[in-house]
Amino acid sequence: MNVLVINAGSSSLKYQLFEMETETILAKGLCDRIGIGGHIKHKPENGKPTYDEDITLPTHAEAISAVVEKLTSEKYGVINSLTEINAIGHRTVHGGRKFFGSALINDDVLEVIKDCVRLAPLHIPANLMGIDACTAAMPGVPQVAVFDTAFHHTMPEHAYIYPIPYKYYEQNDIRRYGFHGTSHRYVSAIAIEYLGLQDKDSKIITCHLGNGSSLAAVKNGKSIDTTMGVTPLEGVPMGTRTGNIDPSLVDIISSIEGTAIKETMDILNKKSGVLGIYGKSSDFRDIELAAGIDESSEQIDSSAPPDKRAQLALDVFSYNTAKLIGSYVVALGGLDAIVFTAGIGENSSYVRKAICDWLGGIGAYIDEKKNTGRASGVLDITKSGCNVKTLVIPTNEELVIARDTIALINK
Repeated sequence: MNVLVINAGSSSLKYQLFEMETETILAKGLCDRIGIGGHIKHKPENGKPTYDEDITLPTHAEAISAVVEKLTSEKYGVINSLTEINAIGHRTVHGGRKFFGSALINDDVLEVIKDCVRLAPLHIPANLMGIDACTAAMPGVPQVAVFDTAFHHTMPEHAYIYPIPYKYYEQNDIRRYGFHGTSHRYVSAIAIEYLGLQDKDSKIITCHLGNGSSLAAVKNGKSIDTTMGVTPLEGVPMGTRTGNIDPSLVDIISSIEGTAIKETMDILNKKSGVLGIYGKSSDFRDIELAAGIDESSEQIDSSAPPDKRAQLALDVFSYNTAKLIGSYVVALGGLDAIVFTAGIGENSSYVRKAICDWLGGIGAYIDEKKNTGRASGVLDITKSGCNVKTLVIPTNEELVIARDTIALINK
C-alpha cells in the first residue's frame, strides 16, 4: 500500500510518498511560496530526474494538483495513477483536549480540528487547507490526522496545568499541550530499543532542536513533561521564538513600542530567540559561522574576529537547554539517556558539546571525537565509562505519520 504524507504550512506543502510494505520512500518534495508566486521541488527515488522549477501556486489546491501531476507523470512520476495512493496522512499541529492519538478524518473530526484554530491560529488553518485540497483532488481516499500534541497526552495533571485560575482550563482548554510529538515518540522508541530497555524502566530526555525546539521527559516510553506549552512559544529559546520569559515582558514591550498585544506577540514569536540576540539570522549555521566556529573541529576560527552577539546567542541557547534537561532529571527521578535530534540536534556537533558541557553534574559526558560524527542510524557519543548515554538519532516524523495512517485504515 502507498501512503501520501502531507505537512501543510501557511505558504508551503511538504510531501512524501511511502510504499508501506517495505517502508520505502518513493518520492518526496516541497511546494513553496504558495499564494506569493510558487515553486515546487519534486524528487523521485526511482532514478528519474528531479523537478525544481517555479510554478504558479495560488492556493494549496493548486499545490496538491501539482504534486499529483508530478507523482503520476511519465518523466517524473513514481506511480501510474491516483488509484495507487491508498491513503493520506496529515501532520496536524493541534488536537486540543479531544485527541489522545491519531484519527481517521471525518466530519466530526474536522469540526474538532477547526475548533483548535483558537489554540493554534498560525498552524491549524494551513493544516485544514491541506486536508481540503486533498479531499478535492482525491475524493474517497481515506485521510488520517496525526497530531503533534497526541504523544504528550500522557502527562500528569501537575505537569500540564498552569498556575492560573482553573476556570481557563475548564472553560477554555488552556493547559500545556506540547508539540513535536511524532518526533519525540519516534526517537525515544529507537533509544529504548538501542539501550535494550523495552521491558525495563526507562528514563530518557529527547531534545528536538531545530528552528523550533522542544524537550520531552519520556518515562517508560510515555511523555511525562515537555517544554512547549499551549503554543510553541514556551520552552527553550529558538530560532525566532523567545522560549521561557517573564510574562510581564508582554506589557513592558507593548509600552516601549506603543504596540497592541498582537503586535508584541509577533515580536516574541518572529523576531526574538537567537535572531533577537544576534540580530542578523535565525539559522544556527549562520550564527556558528559568525561566531567563528569551525564545525569540523569545534574550534574557534581565529582568522576573523568572532561576532560577540553570535556567540552570546549560542551560549544563551545552550545554557537554557541544559538547564531544562537538568530539570527533567528531577521529573524522571533519574536518567538513562539524552537524545539529540532534528536539524540542529543531528547536525551541530558544536551545539551538542556546548549543551553537554553544562551537564557534568548529572553524569552526562560525551566523547568529543565521536561527537564530530554524523548519524545515519544511532550515533552513540557517550564518553567511555559514563552511565548516562548521549545519543544522536535522526528523526523521521513522516514515517510515524505513514505508520499511523496505515494502522487506522486497516482497523
